[in-house]
Amino acid sequence: MKVMPLVETFLNQRGLELSKEKTRVVNIKEGFDFLGQNVRKYNGKLIIKPAKKNVQAFLEKVRSIIEKYATASAGKLIALLNPIIRGWADYHCHICSKTTYSKVDHAIFQKLWSWAKRRHMNKGRRWIKDKYFKSIGQRKWVFSGEIEEPDGKKQTIHLLSTAYTPIKRHIKVKRVANPYDPGWETYFEHRLDVKMEDSLKGKQRLLNLWKSQNGLCPVCEQKITKITGWHSHHIIWRSKGGTNTVGNQVLLHPNCHNKVHCQGLSVVKPRPARGAKEARAG
Repeated sequence: MKVMPLVETFLNQRGLELSKEKTRVVNIKEGFDFLGQNVRKYNGKLIIKPAKKNVQAFLEKVRSIIEKYATASAGKLIALLNPIIRGWADYHCHICSKTTYSKVDHAIFQKLWSWAKRRHMNKGRRWIKDKYFKSIGQRKWVFSGEIEEPDGKKQTIHLLSTAYTPIKRHIKVKRVANPYDPGWETYFEHRLDVKMEDSLKGKQRLLNLWKSQNGLCPVCEQKITKITGWHSHHIIWRSKGGTNTVGNQVLLHPNCHNKVHCQGLSVVKPRPARGAKEARAG
């Protein structure tokens, strides 16, 4: 089967055009790079990991910042590097990145060690180590410094390590799951819960829901806490045409949520607490 004609036909039907200069057909065993990640089969097993060009570009950016701020304090340098390191590591946390993370951390350490030695050419290795590299729990040789808070107080800040970024595997939707079948309603609600917990925007949405309910479950009117746990519930079920907006969503205790679905109970959204903001799903 010829792949390219099929792809071109698919794009043409949607008013799109394929860039022949940037497109080529490759064997999956050879692999290809897409959006900064390499997709390839090894001995019949598909493995996705950070692309070499993406890793190189990231390290070049980090190194350029370290070189540019050769005279800056360690704290200021860490404050500049941490958002970049966090963003890159979070982008690749859903694929096979552990080995790459360790190599990246080592490359950054080597650059920072050179940075520290150039600043104190007359000092020994032990002195430099004690000044800039600390032990934080199980982490050794953690590049550290101080920054000044708005109130004038000094705060210690540590460089992030990509190797400590948790790998979060994407869980595939079950093949038989049907979003239009009421029997799968709780399954898709649970997937939504996991997605919200994994993002800053999702966590803010959960907090807004909790505040709008005064921290109470609408079914039993008891407090929702970390100990009791919670499930999100759509007042008008998604399988029956309900929307995924905050106005159609409430937080329930897990037992109350099961009772609602098993007994077919209706849930009334509590009146929002004063000052609580409702936000729509992105």
